[in-house]
Amino acid sequence: MNENSEERVDKTLDSMSEEKKESILADFDHFKGYLQDKMAMGKKMGLQEEQLAQTAEKVGDYLAKHEEPKNREEQLLQELWKVGNQEERHKLAHMLVKLVDSE
Repeated sequence: MNENSEERVDKTLDSMSEEKKESILADFDHFKGYLQDKMAMGKKMGLQEEQLAQTAEKVGDYLAKHEEPKNREEQLLQELWKVGNQEERHKLAHMLVKLVDSE
């Protein structure tokens, strides 16, 4: 992911209202739907799977550091994220991209 993309991800996450975050994270299906929408937008912009996974990894880092899980699925993802090394987190990000892309 280039510097500009990372900055955009950071800016988007930091500027999101608490109400919006709560709405997205309240339900795992809603969270997956949000990711699907953002992936579709990324694909329209020409992003490939690797770039999408890098973005998902950045979001995962942010969520693990700043947000409390709102349900069991998010709790599991956060625990896996925290115990994984960089390579494992990257693979998990790819799996999340595949999960929301298959629906």
